[in-house]
Amino acid sequence: MDNWRKSSYSGEGDGNNCVEIATRPAHVAVRDSKAPSYGSLTVSAEVFATFVGGIKRMETER
Repeated sequence: MDNWRKSSYSGEGDGNNCVEIATRPAHVAVRDSKAPSYGSLTVSAEVFATFVGGIKRMETER
């Protein structure tokens, strides 16, 4: 069973409008917290790290 964690951006006012992630040894699974039964997207840990790094770079360039 996966240990799902909700996004840290899911604070007051955002309700359940966020994503959840579950880390596995070599993969990261991502799902919509509003509809977890719809399934998840699973990518390698390396791909996920690249994705998060890109988001962080976009945030600093604003």
